[in-house]
This record gives sequence, structure tokens and C-alpha cells, in this order.
Amino acid sequence: MRRALVTAALVLALAGCGAAPEGPRVVVPGAPGEPAQIMDGAEVAQRRSPVPVSPADVEFVERMVPHHEQALEMAVLAPARAADPGVRAMAERIAGVQGPEIAVLESWLARQDAHPAHGDHGDGGDGGDGGDHTGMPGMATPAQLTDLATATGPAFDRLFVTLMIAHHQGALTMAGQVRTAGTDLLVAEFADDVVATQSADIDRLRGLLQ
Repeated sequence: MRRALVTAALVLALAGCGAAPEGPRVVVPGAPGEPAQIMDGAEVAQRRSPVPVSPADVEFVERMVPHHEQALEMAVLAPARAADPGVRAMAERIAGVQGPEIAVLESWLARQDAHPAHGDHGDGGDGGDGGDHTGMPGMATPAQLTDLATATGPAFDRLFVTLMIAHHQGALTMAGQVRTAGTDLLVAEFADDVVATQSADIDRLRGLLQ
């Protein structure tokens, strides 16, 4: 397949030097078990052209960075304040996954010459006045974060689990939106991973409430 694509590229280059308007014909091998296809050079070029990144992809990544940052903000409180070892383990798991993911997201944004929407993290997901994050689902409000930061023991455990479930559900909503409107393959794969990882986390968190 690689050889066929290289050949197609060479033919296309030659086509710019006086070929017929309809372009050369290129044999492109099919997938295993499928026949080869004969295409004109323009069609081969179109298939090889990358799909442009959509505004939905950029918006998703820009918003997911502060979304993850708030999850880390909550998770770092657990070691000193949680009573339930399961809550501390979940906080460690969340930090271990979402911390590195922030670096991946910021690297992707840098390649697009875009930037995450850092700022006030608390809009509560209700579409109200939330600074840079208006309408971002699942985000805890500043008052909820203050309550969490001052709670200890079982009260902290219950509030942490409740807020984190809502936070993860918000991430699932965002991932579903970008899978519908986005075009970038890497963003789609990341969104799928968010759905798989955070759905499993929600199940574990709900178990801690029982």
C-alpha cells in the first residue's frame, strides 16, 4: 500500500507537467481480501489529504484541560481529608490518569496554535455565569470547592464522591458532543478513552456511596 501511494504521488507530480485534464489512472491495492481499485489521480490525492481539524475539536480540548485541572484540584485534597481508603485510592487513580492527559491535551493545542481556557473553574455546568467555562458540564462551583476543602472524614468522602460523579458525567457529555461534531482522529480516540475510563470510575465511585 505504501508503494502504491508513493507511486500515486509521483504520478500526480508528473500530471502537473502537461497531463490530460482528467488525470492519470492509478491502481490502488484493496484491503486484505478485497480487490484493487482503479482511481484517477485527483481521487487518490483527495483520499490522502488529511481531514481538517474542526472548531468542535479545538473547543473540546480547550475545555477539557481546565475540566481535568479541577478534577486534580479535588483529588489532591483526599490524602489528608478522606476517611475511606477507597476514596483515597480513587483520588490517586484520577490524578494518575488525568494529570498526564493534561500534558497530551496541551501539546495537541500547541500544534493547533490554540490555548486552554484557564481561569475560573466553577460554573456548576448550569450554563450560568462561569467565567471562561460557561456551560461546561460537571464543573463544581466555587462554593462546592470551598466546602470540599474544609470538610474532613466521612463528610469529605460523601461530598468528594458526589462532586466527582457529576464531574465525570460532565466529561462524558463533552466527549459525546465532540464524537458527533469533531473530525480529528486523535481527539476522537481521546474522547473514546474518556468515555471508557470515566464510565468505569463512575461505577467505582457509586460503589463507595453504598
